[in-house]
Amino acid sequence: MSIKTQTLHVKDMVCNSCERIIEKDLKKLNGVKDVKASFKTSKVTISYDQDWCSYLDIKSTITKAGYTVVATSHSNSKDNSSQFIINAILIIGLLFVMTKLTSISNYFNISSILESNVTYMVLFIVGLLSSLHCVGMCGGIMLSQSLSQNSIKAPLLYNLGRVISYTILGGVIGALGSVLSINTGTSIIIYIVAGVFMVIHGANTMGFSVFRGLSFRLPFLSRCSSSNSKSTPFVIGLLNGFMPCGPLQTMQLFALSTGSMTQGALSMFIFSVGTVPLMLIFGSIANSLSKNTSKKLIKFSGALIVVLGLITANRGLALTGMDLNPLKNSNSFISSAGNSVEDLEEGYAVATIEDGVQTLRLTASYSGYTPSLAYIQKGIPTKLIIDGQQISGCNNAIIIPSLNVEKELQEGENIIGEFTPENTGSIDYSCWMGMIGGSIEVVDDISDIQ
Repeated sequence: MSIKTQTLHVKDMVCNSCERIIEKDLKKLNGVKDVKASFKTSKVTISYDQDWCSYLDIKSTITKAGYTVVATSHSNSKDNSSQFIINAILIIGLLFVMTKLTSISNYFNISSILESNVTYMVLFIVGLLSSLHCVGMCGGIMLSQSLSQNSIKAPLLYNLGRVISYTILGGVIGALGSVLSINTGTSIIIYIVAGVFMVIHGANTMGFSVFRGLSFRLPFLSRCSSSNSKSTPFVIGLLNGFMPCGPLQTMQLFALSTGSMTQGALSMFIFSVGTVPLMLIFGSIANSLSKNTSKKLIKFSGALIVVLGLITANRGLALTGMDLNPLKNSNSFISSAGNSVEDLEEGYAVATIEDGVQTLRLTASYSGYTPSLAYIQKGIPTKLIIDGQQISGCNNAIIIPSLNVEKELQEGENIIGEFTPENTGSIDYSCWMGMIGGSIEVVDDISDIQ
């Protein structure tokens, strides 16, 4: 017997569960005595009998599992730099696209549909349409689960978990009313914590090594699973059902209005079933892909999870008045002094002053609050009015943290509040979900803007 112990550098491990996948496959080889894989160091240490097993057998087994064996433990720094740049460009591109697309869900006004006589067929259709939002916000999570499990059971279990948690929430909210409703403070905590966890794990999935020492084992952070954790997609689906979400919380309000545990649970059940078909198709397509293609898409889903994490965390920050989204005023522009008044009005709003009071008018529509950049003058009593032209489940409530304002919007004219700005600076505001918003800039002399 000739026992050899060898350490291999293995690329493409995306989470702790990949360790178990590699260890399990290698232990099936004749002559292998012991295997230890490490996601943190990207290394696999293996002891094997050279009379029964060879390096080529080991390398082939790891490759078939969807991973890459590197000849030396010292990776090529040039390749790493190139990969880092590619990953960074991918994240920035996705962030730009998804930020621009966040307003699309506003074009579907669930609230107005639920104000009419609602049948269970209507609730099912609402679910079907809302699934577009579900794919956008949770598709990356389900995609990574489907790819890693490589089984139709993964998307089935994930969606089963969502349906169960939605139904339970509907029953509880229908029975207990607003006692268990999620307030703004709770939403802030959930958004920020969930966003940070998503960024860390998404970065690990993409191959960034900076966060690999943070090996979170929480079930909703597992992005790939071994045979020991077939129930992981179900657990993730259960937990996703408790994440703050525009369509979901609109439906929760509807469940609240039923005043019945049975009716609330049944309403949420029908709605959640309606969201399943598109999500199931999205997850099932991944199972027809080869392992190599799946691994590439898992890395892509990692980038998507990073972007969703950044967006989610910023939604929490926006609710505190610290919106870090660089594109929040992308519909506006600062014009030079030579531009005409008409050009200025296209880019941002300027308050009008009459009888010692300045009035600022904004519009709430499916595209958000417009213009997203506005100017008022310091030291003058200010009245903020929002014209509710198109009210949706997202823009139907505005939050202005620095003014301690939290106001629901109706169609027509909404007087948000009256205040006197004492200092120059920015007054940031957002919808109740932290998804859309803008800034009101306080200046010394508003005539300088005009």
